[in-house]
Amino acid sequence: MAKTLKAKDLVNLSKGELVEKEKSLKDELFKLNIQRYSGRVEKPHLFSLVKKELARVETVLNTKKEK
Repeated sequence: MAKTLKAKDLVNLSKGELVEKEKSLKDELFKLNIQRYSGRVEKPHLFSLVKKELARVETVLNTKKEK
């Protein structure tokens, strides 16, 4: 997983960059879930980190849509 960004850093990104970040985070979460169900999760702490980062990105995207 790449370095996590704070919400104030995400605000400076364009909508296209945010959509790409959201897509990559969802893909990463999907891969983690596949590992979970196959029984070999090497880094279980990544679940919460990816979910939090995804929530940050979605929040910033929603605020940009309102404007």
